[in-house]
Amino acid sequence: MESESIIFTLFLIFSGAALIATLALSLRQSLIIAYIALGLLIGPSGFALVRDPTLIQSISGIGIMFLLFLLGLNLNPRDLFRTAAETSLVTGVSSLVLLILGFVYARLIGFAELESVVIGAALMFSSTIIGLKLIPTTILHHQHTGEIIISILLLQDIIAILLLLALESYSQLSAGWGDMLLPLLALPALVLAAYLVERFILIRLIQAFDRIQEYIFLLAIGWCLGIAEAAEWLGLSYEIGAFIAGVSIARSPIALFIAENLKQLRDFFLIIFFVSLGANFDLSVLQQIWVSAVGLMLIAILIKPLLYRGLLRFSKESSGRSSEVAVRLGQMSEFSLLLAVLATELQVISREAGYLIQFATLMSFIISSSFVVMKYPTPIALSDRLRRD
Repeated sequence: MESESIIFTLFLIFSGAALIATLALSLRQSLIIAYIALGLLIGPSGFALVRDPTLIQSISGIGIMFLLFLLGLNLNPRDLFRTAAETSLVTGVSSLVLLILGFVYARLIGFAELESVVIGAALMFSSTIIGLKLIPTTILHHQHTGEIIISILLLQDIIAILLLLALESYSQLSAGWGDMLLPLLALPALVLAAYLVERFILIRLIQAFDRIQEYIFLLAIGWCLGIAEAAEWLGLSYEIGAFIAGVSIARSPIALFIAENLKQLRDFFLIIFFVSLGANFDLSVLQQIWVSAVGLMLIAILIKPLLYRGLLRFSKESSGRSSEVAVRLGQMSEFSLLLAVLATELQVISREAGYLIQFATLMSFIISSSFVVMKYPTPIALSDRLRRD
């Protein structure tokens, strides 16, 4: 694509986002809604000002990596492992129950068995973007709430990756168990490698040149993207790699400096991410699937929070914390979108089933984020009382 086209696309995204965000704030709506609405307007289903939304979608993935990298910087590895052990039961049971609920619902509305399995699987995951973007990073380190959300989402990401690999294996019928077990072996290997490099190389570079802020900034970005690329090469994902990169240097004295200086870069790419969600949706299929999609969305925003709350209370978490975590995770996920797109491309599910998942996911994003912004502390809260960066 020519440079003029890229510049024009960025102009549409950020100038349009500024205009629609002004309107959204005036109407006391979430900025996330404004960004998704902008994507619908400028995408192929709207005024077709952006004819190839895959470009902005690929760029927006960088924002997800930076988001997870920054959150990893705020987590002590010991606390992370402890909390992950505590939330494994919550994640496992909730995933199984949601898979069954989604499967039964899809069968009741007429989808085939395999399509119903994919629809149920899409319901299992909560949004990393919604869940983490709306956590105030300045208090994340001091709040057990943030640690629980991070742990559940991380375990869900691992399950999602295994499902995506299983989907590809099913479609090709050529991949063996080795391909599906690779992420389970690669994850501890990557964590160990990151720890060794940080301890014997990275920390010495930081100590030697910590007075040169530009160097520390470049080193942090290089470390984040390097571990992310290694994770992708090992069959994991860029997002998990970025998170591991952040956790590995969370003990460093310059972790706070890195976190503060990457916030603006993170927000730049995350705006593109939300716009790309709207731009990639095909509105022409709404007439066929909107009723079924509303039903699936209601399971995500109503039943899923009740399930999480019950499991967290069973795990001895307080009532207030259980409710907040449950509400923050009460939506579908960007992994749901990825699962729908991949399954459709591989012809595992029909086009209607794919768009059912996508539309239900987008609606759950909008409703869930709006409720969280109004009720709990977030960086983009409309109320000064609730706004926390």
